[in-house]
Amino acid sequence: MFGPPGHAYVYLVYGLHSCLNVVAEIDGVAGAVLIRAVRPVDGLELMKARRGRPGDPDARLAAGPARLCQALGVDRTLDGHDLTRGAGLWLEDPGSGERERSRAAGIEAGPRIGVTYAGEDWAERPWRFGLRGDASLSRPFRN
Repeated sequence: MFGPPGHAYVYLVYGLHSCLNVVAEIDGVAGAVLIRAVRPVDGLELMKARRGRPGDPDARLAAGPARLCQALGVDRTLDGHDLTRGAGLWLEDPGSGERERSRAAGIEAGPRIGVTYAGEDWAERPWRFGLRGDASLSRPFRN
């Protein structure tokens, strides 16, 4: 989390599940964004095999931090990986069509998930973002 921006910070939660973060601060300063979910588009059969859940709906394959890492094959070996190089695992511009769909759906902000231990002030901050009503959200936003 203290590395250069655009790199992966992968850690284990409960010593069991990998979580993928994108470092978002300058080198040496702690700051990262947890990737909670993605909408699967390509490689669905491989994702289903990795998850061991062939019957799950496509939209739910990577709906949650641990599911996302299972589906994409993310583990601690990718900690520190440069996500801007376009190799192995990378961040990609979705293209104008997807950007327009995202604008039409609307980006929603809401309270964080799973951090009640940090106290209400921290847990209730609207630091969780997603596309309104998207089936791939790890959890729906509260109304």
